[in-house]
Amino acid sequence: MATFTMPSLGADMEEGTLLEWLVKPGDTVRKGDIVAVVDTAKAAVEVETFVDGVVQELLVAPGTTVPVGQALATFGETATTAATTPTAAPVAAPTGPRPAPPPVHSPLVRRQAERLGVDLTHVVGTGRAGVVTRRDVTRAAEAIATRPARPEPSAPGARIRVAPYARRLAEELGVDLSALAPPPGGEPIRAKDVRAAAAKTTVAGTTAAETAHTPRPDAMRGVIANLMARSKREVPHYYLATTIDLTRALDWLHERNRDLPVSDRLVPAALMLKATALAAQARPALNGFWIDGSFRPADQVHLGIAISLRGGGLVAPALHDAANLALTDLMAQMRDLVTRARGGRLRGSEISDPTLTVTNLGEQGVELVHGVIYPPQVALVGFGRIVERPWAVDGLIGVRSVTTATLSGDHRATDGFTGARFLADIEQRLQQPEEL
Repeated sequence: MATFTMPSLGADMEEGTLLEWLVKPGDTVRKGDIVAVVDTAKAAVEVETFVDGVVQELLVAPGTTVPVGQALATFGETATTAATTPTAAPVAAPTGPRPAPPPVHSPLVRRQAERLGVDLTHVVGTGRAGVVTRRDVTRAAEAIATRPARPEPSAPGARIRVAPYARRLAEELGVDLSALAPPPGGEPIRAKDVRAAAAKTTVAGTTAAETAHTPRPDAMRGVIANLMARSKREVPHYYLATTIDLTRALDWLHERNRDLPVSDRLVPAALMLKATALAAQARPALNGFWIDGSFRPADQVHLGIAISLRGGGLVAPALHDAANLALTDLMAQMRDLVTRARGGRLRGSEISDPTLTVTNLGEQGVELVHGVIYPPQVALVGFGRIVERPWAVDGLIGVRSVTTATLSGDHRATDGFTGARFLADIEQRLQQPEEL
């Protein structure tokens, strides 16, 4: 039997509030399945299980605040093939076809299907042994979104039409479609209509689920204050900065994006993140943790991306194995992280896994960032605004697009020489964007 405990989702977390169970006793879970939602004062975090098993007992009710390490549930072993009785007489196999057993879907797949409005009984699984995967659910949702909108009953009994995506958005925002006036000309209700209705909702009309998943600004500021004070008190920081010519990288980016749809285009931040991840892979002394008086290098580069939240505060979830991601995948995952972080739906592994944090305040107009290291990490990289400046190239003065990259390093783990080589590595990689 395994015990599922309140996880530690960062060095600043001492307790968490269980918001929601996504499983029930008797459910079969596999490693990586999301089983619960926990409030960490910074965000509502979807927590995964790290063992396979069958849920036996849920020990903590939603709404309960417990310390890190307290048991939340117990899992039993997954049932294996039934044992046969040696003395039993052999039974002839039936001649007709055997009915297929009902498919078993993971809690994560079930929850995703509910959110996207997908009926799992009509989804063909492409996973091992025909198991329905998250990708299968996403494809099914996309197929639904391309179908013509179907009529929807309105409050007076007339029938209105609702676009599939608008219907899903209404469910997420808690908008009652029957209360909306049908658009003129028999047009279906669109996402913009749903958003307009949601914008009129008063604070008093906010649902309990939305309130539970909304980060508390005061609590978050207190958590951040304590952690940053600890960092400045315990970590001997050193700071380095270098100015990087991004002209070639931006020209390459412009050519690549020219004929692509908006959804497939890259932004400069994607190049900066990939260059940082590759530099950290090459300079592992800056990618890891200072624990119990010594440095422990990480096996992979999980970049923490600093994301500002709408209600105030900051989170830095991990972009996993960033050094080995293709630029298009990195861009897609970065967008997904930002969307879910601001929606208060991050996962436990994304909060607890970062090995090196990157902050980019260029969009805020800041040209230079001297960040504070997030313990137990040993480094933080900052990028400022891209600006045009006079710049000498091969003895000729011209106007170039440049940015300032900074490094905040833990002097216990590295020194200025190692940090300088790390920044030089980032610069070199940004000069060769086609190789990122």
